[in-house]
Amino acid sequence: MSVRRGELVGFALSGLCAYAADLALFVWLRGPAGWDPLTAKAAGFVAGCTVAYAGNALGTYRHRTPEGSRLRQYAVFLAVNVAGALVQLLCLACSHYGFGLTSQTADTVSGAGVGMALATVVRFWGTRTLVFRSEGRQRSWTG
Repeated sequence: MSVRRGELVGFALSGLCAYAADLALFVWLRGPAGWDPLTAKAAGFVAGCTVAYAGNALGTYRHRTPEGSRLRQYAVFLAVNVAGALVQLLCLACSHYGFGLTSQTADTVSGAGVGMALATVVRFWGTRTLVFRSEGRQRSWTG
């Protein structure tokens, strides 16, 4: 399976914009708006997912016709991103609680380094396979 360079670049740019939106909203909600950290992070996550979806739908994968409604497509996109977030949390949990690597550096490497890299692979695969399917794949994976 070959992946076009433009697809990778578009996915990365959408992800970078999504990260910036997530971070900016989180910092603002946590700081001046005075929200609690989990609510602020959840709002930032949803905002980041929305930016990433828009970037991919209107940019990277604009040539692919959506199957079903855009709302359904966004819901699948959100589910793929939640799966990516769970991969990051799993990496952090394994490192911190499973291997006993409890320093701030170890947490950063496992969560934001290794976890982010693996989550990006999951998100890229899920985005191109489940959300923005190529025209050659119209049937379900079961048959």
